[in-house]
Amino acid sequence: MIVAGFGCRKGCSSTAILAVARLAAERAGIDMASITLFCAPAFKQAETGLAMAAATLGLPLVLIPDSTMAAVQTRVLTRSDKVSLITGFGSVAEAAALAGAGDGSRRLAPRIAAVGATCARAMS
Repeated sequence: MIVAGFGCRKGCSSTAILAVARLAAERAGIDMASITLFCAPAFKQAETGLAMAAATLGLPLVLIPDSTMAAVQTRVLTRSDKVSLITGFGSVAEAAALAGAGDGSRRLAPRIAAVGATCARAMS
């Protein structure tokens, strides 16, 4: 299973989210068709761009609860002090990807940030 984890600025468009997803897939050396699901933290539930991007690809969007996001923070490699101040998590996209892919998952490549969104890939 390959999971794309996302973080984004408020109001980020589905076009921007898909663009960063494609860039992340390209840099990880994987095909977009290999992605099993999109994951994002539960506090992003109101971001319609995330839901629309997942729907465009025919993928489910799984919202990761705060407790699960917190539980995987020790496994993330990229942290942001700014994101930590805003969200309480040092990593959003990587944590969402790792949590969505489950126990024993691993990050496929460094996270990508562009056009107001961040994407990380994890594999179970």
